Amino acid sequence: MAKTQTLTFKRTVKAPPSEVYRAFTNSTALRDWFSDGALSEPRKGGRVYFWWNDGYYASGEFTGMTAGKKVAFTWHGRGEPGASKVQVSLAGKDGGTTVRVSHVFGSGKVWAKTAKEIAHGWERALENLQSVLETGQDQRFTLRPMLGVSGGDEITPGSAAQEKLPVEVGVRLNGTVEGMGAQAAGLGKGDIIVGIGGRKVVGWSSLIAALQSHRAGDKVKVVYYRGGKKETATMELSRRPLPEVPDTAAGLADFVRKLYADFDAELAKCFAGVTEAEATYQPAPGEWSAKEVLSHLVQGERDNTSYLADAIQGTERLYDGNLDNSLLRTRVVADAFSTAQKMLEELTNLEAESMAMIAGLPPEFVARKGSFWRYAYGYTQAHTHNDEHLHQIKAAIEAARKK
Repeated sequence: MAKTQTLTFKRTVKAPPSEVYRAFTNSTALRDWFSDGALSEPRKGGRVYFWWNDGYYASGEFTGMTAGKKVAFTWHGRGEPGASKVQVSLAGKDGGTTVRVSHVFGSGKVWAKTAKEIAHGWERALENLQSVLETGQDQRFTLRPMLGVSGGDEITPGSAAQEKLPVEVGVRLNGTVEGMGAQAAGLGKGDIIVGIGGRKVVGWSSLIAALQSHRAGDKVKVVYYRGGKKETATMELSRRPLPEVPDTAAGLADFVRKLYADFDAELAKCFAGVTEAEATYQPAPGEWSAKEVLSHLVQGERDNTSYLADAIQGTERLYDGNLDNSLLRTRVVADAFSTAQKMLEELTNLEAESMAMIAGLPPEFVARKGSFWRYAYGYTQAHTHNDEHLHQIKAAIEAARKK
């Protein structure tokens, strides 16, 4: 028989065993704290699949389940030497739950790297489980790190040769943000970052990827060039400023009501005096007209109520990121309304449905702090999405008037 090793992790959570059990077995609950996506069929022999936005995924099946007490499943992660086993035991005490996770896998050099990743992964995951169940806050958002830089340019071999730079790839900083990590570490405008935390930086995507394995407060080594000289510095990654997230259904409804009112007022200004010809004008092939942007907003609001209904039931669906950008769907919805004004009225009606649904959220959903916080946090970020589409509408109308 092949030799195995076992890593065990333990944490006490101020939540009843029934909620912790749900957090390990329900697809929606798993996304609240564990993975970016999950599909779970919670029965013995049922399938389970997890994946993360960094490209890692794992699959398996449930091998044992006792409600509120035990969950066991197999695990085979991307790039790992073989399958492994996970067993979760739950013990209730004084209104809380002691969670014990044992992960059994192979031994030897071939498993050495995976062993470290398993240990790091479960330690972070259980810490986040506690945060989500006790406060609702997902540390993958609240502790997402920042360098504290004000933009920059990607260096390419071509630009490096033209400007006679000392390196062919990297990110050149436009500046740093007062009081944040980059400034405190001594970096400044013109510095070219080529490495963070032992990983090469060849552009923005690699810089962001290098940060993903860290969290705010971590100290990392930064390698950069200043002039023609290679420098190193230790930087403490900064905490991302977070908005105040409503913690009640009534508070969230009030927040959303104001959000919609402000956005609708700006939309009304955009379409004031706009003809149907201007509203349906496409600035370029494949680009949306102002009316098609409205179609996208209508679709989004329809999807929003459907998404919330699923989340309340714990059956949250997985959405293709390009679904609501389908040109066919966008144009069909746009063509279904004879005027942009009628589409604006439809959007207002759908927003009213969303607000009524939020105000009437069942107490048990609000009490499941992770799902509620994730949903409420999304609304605090909506202004960025709204501003983007207001700009898009204005640009389309301006192009129509210049043709």
